[in-house]
Amino acid sequence: MAEAGNDVRTILAGHPERSGRLAGKVAIVTGAGSGIGAETARLFDREGAFVVLAGDRPEDIAAVAAELSGEAVAVPADISDPHQVARLVDEAHWQFGRVDVLVNNAGIVLSADILSTEPEQWDRVFAVNVRGTYLCIRAVLPGMLAQGSGSIVNIASVAGHIGLHRRAAYSASKGAISALTRQVAVEYAGSGVRCNAICPGTIDTPMVAQAISLAPDPEAFRAELHARTPIGRIGVPRDIANAALFLASDESSFVTGTEVFVDGGLVAR
Repeated sequence: MAEAGNDVRTILAGHPERSGRLAGKVAIVTGAGSGIGAETARLFDREGAFVVLAGDRPEDIAAVAAELSGEAVAVPADISDPHQVARLVDEAHWQFGRVDVLVNNAGIVLSADILSTEPEQWDRVFAVNVRGTYLCIRAVLPGMLAQGSGSIVNIASVAGHIGLHRRAAYSASKGAISALTRQVAVEYAGSGVRCNAICPGTIDTPMVAQAISLAPDPEAFRAELHARTPIGRIGVPRDIANAALFLASDESSFVTGTEVFVDGGLVAR
């Protein structure tokens, strides 16, 4: 781990106006270039956090970072690569002196059943969704354990709990994230580090928008997605960001090893 170039207390002294539910916390958000990750970065910034945005599309994370305060940092990274993950966490420590929150949001989806999923495709989904989550947790843990505090928020999915058509690799990877969340929570519960997961239902992200656009009848498919959700609509990225904010904040200090379903009642039906 690189030696810190700055200290968050010094930075805060220069920004007395920063306040909110995450005031003074340093948060890494992966997959921050669009959708849930981008909205989480925006909300965390508004709530006083110093945000490190990670993603494999440099121009996208840079654009989101430009919307935030001057202390936001964009770090291009492929989270399936341990060297790039190490560089990401080192950069956070160099810029801000610590990492208080990690939101493991980066992920990919594959629309295929078992028979149509090639081994290389399966491996790629697991490399990003599961290996990436593991690598990011592994990289931030030493610092969190040393400071005696930290909150890890993994973005899992309802797909890890219910069967969905043509989501074999994706569902399996999200189920693995749920299991890893519980393991990390129990392993480090006495060390001040918490680990929880959010299980989104259908959320109106660019990925979902693309799936809708490719449907034979996009409007009918969109209507179907709304109708299958008991609450009567699909979610928006802010719905997930709000849950992440609670789990990242000290308000959830007695919450670890749990999964928050933000799915409009989809799993409950």
